[in-house]
Amino acid sequence: MLQEIVNATKVKCSPEDLLSEYKRHQVLTGRGNSATLQGAKAFLRKWPNPQDWATQPLANRLAEGSQTNSFLIFLMVHGWLQPGYDYLVNRKLSSFWREIVASPLASDMERFRQGAEAIGFTSISSLRMASQSIGRLLIESNVGLEELGLKDFDELAQACRSRGMQTGQGWRHYRAALNGAHRVLFHLEILDSPPPAWQQPKSFADRVVDVHPALQSTFVSYLERKMGTCNPKTVTGIATRLVHFGRFLSKIDPGLTSLGELDRQRHIEPYLNSVTKAINSKNGEQITTAEQARRIWTLSCFFNDITDWGWENGPSRRLIFRSDNPRLPKYLPRYLPIDADRRLSEALIQSEFRLAANALLLARACGLRIGELLDLELDCVHEVSGNGAWLKVPLGKMGTERMLPLDEETVALIDQIVATRSKGCPLPHPRYGRSAQFLFTHHGRRLSQNALRAELNRASETAGISHVTPHQLRHTFATSMVNAGVSLQGLMALLGHLSAAMSLRYGRLFDTTVRKEYERALDLAKANIGPLPTKRLSIPVVGDQDWRDAPAIKARLGAGYCLRAPTQGSCPYANICENCSNFRTNEASISVLSAQRVDTEILAADAEARGWIKEADRHKKLIMRLDTLIAENMGE
Repeated sequence: MLQEIVNATKVKCSPEDLLSEYKRHQVLTGRGNSATLQGAKAFLRKWPNPQDWATQPLANRLAEGSQTNSFLIFLMVHGWLQPGYDYLVNRKLSSFWREIVASPLASDMERFRQGAEAIGFTSISSLRMASQSIGRLLIESNVGLEELGLKDFDELAQACRSRGMQTGQGWRHYRAALNGAHRVLFHLEILDSPPPAWQQPKSFADRVVDVHPALQSTFVSYLERKMGTCNPKTVTGIATRLVHFGRFLSKIDPGLTSLGELDRQRHIEPYLNSVTKAINSKNGEQITTAEQARRIWTLSCFFNDITDWGWENGPSRRLIFRSDNPRLPKYLPRYLPIDADRRLSEALIQSEFRLAANALLLARACGLRIGELLDLELDCVHEVSGNGAWLKVPLGKMGTERMLPLDEETVALIDQIVATRSKGCPLPHPRYGRSAQFLFTHHGRRLSQNALRAELNRASETAGISHVTPHQLRHTFATSMVNAGVSLQGLMALLGHLSAAMSLRYGRLFDTTVRKEYERALDLAKANIGPLPTKRLSIPVVGDQDWRDAPAIKARLGAGYCLRAPTQGSCPYANICENCSNFRTNEASISVLSAQRVDTEILAADAEARGWIKEADRHKKLIMRLDTLIAENMGE
């Protein structure tokens, strides 16, 4: 009979029928007592039509006695009461899962839970998400799971925001539950699209709201124009750097009326100076030279573009020149040494977050950029008859596709990824908009870059190495290929580089020509100087030859001597103490200083004979200093 009762408030039920069904429900669930039954009777005496109770102010509804809580939830899950989203988000439905037994909600809630677990949510997570979002949506909308729509989600979200504004409490747990529930219903093919990203980009008008008023409209028009030729991330970077300039102008010249009034000396040069001292808001440190160059280059392109386009408010003359850009340091690629690379791989293999760990291992095995990695689709592996397996890498930074050869281990790794990814409906491709089955999906959505970075940080800490970025895995792959002797053309194909200069950066790391020249020169130097000492205490001379006659750069020290190969040049620390103004000695050391002076005269003559003029001058300066020290301690 319970399933036959109409699940809607539009069909009236007498208080006696409701009470009778409540008693039946208590027997069925094995719950309830005389107190809850008396609470139900009292409630029905006051509210014969339970829905009338929902019209009361929220404070009155929340003040309802605890004896009626069980009866209220019974009415909700059976469709006789829709208490309002404001009530549902302010009230904990502690006995919800016990009350839905044999209710119209039971089958819908179980279907939702199964759908959530099918895309990777744990049993506990699916329970929590179901009660916090779907349960409340089904109660208030009074429809089945198949009939829920985006409007219902929006109404519950608005109630959560209102609660946050009134109480000062956040609604992060509700927001996460709604976002997850939206994803589950999408993969159950109830909703047509997945949920949007939590953080939606600001409009251009919002981005420039605090810059100089004279620049706002021009900045917005420029950014909208750039959206036609640049990808969204590039335009976001342009907007950020233009805003820095706009804020600077609002401080130094509030009376500026248009871009045409900009002056090189009054506006641009002060800004260029400020860029060199700008602080990174994220870490509190000075921005890098590369970021300084990007800010100046962005501003230069802005002025050049609006001038070329013939915009009326453009500057009348050129304001930024090539010499204004700082010279960028040319760093070598930051690869991982062999031992660190091995330890990091072992930490990733032991990780519990298999999907993210396997993604990083695949990036290391193929040298993929993080964007290329996450854009891989489920059918990315291609078997070529007689030529093995190949990985199709999608369009990346350079806007080109490429094919990478795969070994058996990498193919097995991709098979593991396919087994651990979450199943579900195709997702919209961020580049094309078409639906695609991506290789890396977790909880019904694409694996995020932040998730990969967090897993890499965890693995780096476990491996006992410093902070590692995903791009360093690409550098490590490229370096290993160079060490293995891959050709420049092959390296370009593997990395997807468009110019040889990009790949030659890795050749600078281990240049075999430089190595051969170094070894040849070192062999010649060793031949000239003779055998060098193998132990610190052995005399590095041949036979009975005096050390002062060895064909080396020599320095007499107070308690010994030093020999250096001529190719090494003079030691910048030789006799640094004797020449220091803080050096002190006494009468007991006069004999040592005298012996040092005798040897130094010999070394000066030897250096002159060999044509080492600078070395001879160094010895002569030491002789003068020793004369002074000896004289001071002899009382002369």
